[in-house]
Amino acid sequence: MNRILLQIVAVGVFFAVGQALQCYECKIGFWNLCITNKVMCAQGERCFSGKGKAAGFVDVSMKGCLALKKCNTTEDVNFPSSSNSSIYKMTKTCCIGDLCNAAPGVSSSVLVVTTIFALLMTHILV
Repeated sequence: MNRILLQIVAVGVFFAVGQALQCYECKIGFWNLCITNKVMCAQGERCFSGKGKAAGFVDVSMKGCLALKKCNTTEDVNFPSSSNSSIYKMTKTCCIGDLCNAAPGVSSSVLVVTTIFALLMTHILV
């Protein structure tokens, strides 16, 4: 009986460790518009949502996977990345669980439908 119980626990641990975390990813977004897709994180990473302000007034956001040691930190973002001129500061906040970094954002399918609708309305009105 103990042997069967041990095997069940071993299988459970195997699946828990081997299962990758799934997160939404958005490379860069402005205001509340962030085009997302789903990605699988590597071992030791968590989902994160990042928020910042560029030029003092433009809200910038990003989402994705982040190494655990970089969670809940603020860092300068340079452009180009090799320069010393900081464009904005990004605060990255991590969360626990699959797709926990969902809101706010816009999926690419919603953006495509909205774009097609806007083009159709423009064609009808012009």
